[in-house]
Amino acid sequence: MLENLRFHAEEEGRDEAFCKQLAEYCDIYVNDAFGTAHRSHASTAGIAEYGFVKECVCGFLIEKELNVMAKSLEAPVRPFVAVLGGAKVADKLKVIDNLLEKCDTLIIGGGMAYTFIKAKGGNVGNSLVDDEKIDYCKEMLAKADKLGKKIYLPIDTVAAKSFPNPIDAEIEVTNVEAMNIPEGMMGLDIGTKSGKQYQEGFFPQTIQVMPHHLLKCGSFCLQNQVVQQQQQNRHHQ
Repeated sequence: MLENLRFHAEEEGRDEAFCKQLAEYCDIYVNDAFGTAHRSHASTAGIAEYGFVKECVCGFLIEKELNVMAKSLEAPVRPFVAVLGGAKVADKLKVIDNLLEKCDTLIIGGGMAYTFIKAKGGNVGNSLVDDEKIDYCKEMLAKADKLGKKIYLPIDTVAAKSFPNPIDAEIEVTNVEAMNIPEGMMGLDIGTKSGKQYQEGFFPQTIQVMPHHLLKCGSFCLQNQVVQQQQQNRHHQ
């Protein structure tokens, strides 16, 4: 068991000597971290690509994740609702485009929601925005309309003057309209109205949740909704 390797600059830098040092601990390399497998870092890619470990495989957890995602995407139970979040639209370009071809409803939260809101002409204050992807977001909104798909974006948001630092620090927040975040403030999480709107996007539909990263309140709202729907589905089976 090693400490978090991202404490070492060599990890993200794919330092060859660092990869070799890691390889000395093993004969077989198993990557079972689905959430970080996409990163081209020393422990997730370099150790194998440099050839320091001859046998490299995925673990059972990644196998399970891939099987679940493949089933959901290739033969989804209809209606198909996808929840997508994260900070950067750029990281999800192909994902958003492909999901619109497959899902019936796409719920967008996290930091990327503010890029979509700005693309719709909203005022986002100091919220996290990927200005280079504004046109792409407009294209995806237009594509959804053309395909008759529903994209849910926040209608209200929890806003503050800055992100909490440290993450659990107490800060003053206010609930504002997502399309009109005041200057000097930034959106941090979906508001109560958005939570209800997202819930409406689920019922009475079967939930198939894609990876998402909303802040605490939004996550709990969606998590509880998923649990309730899964319990309801099992009850009717």
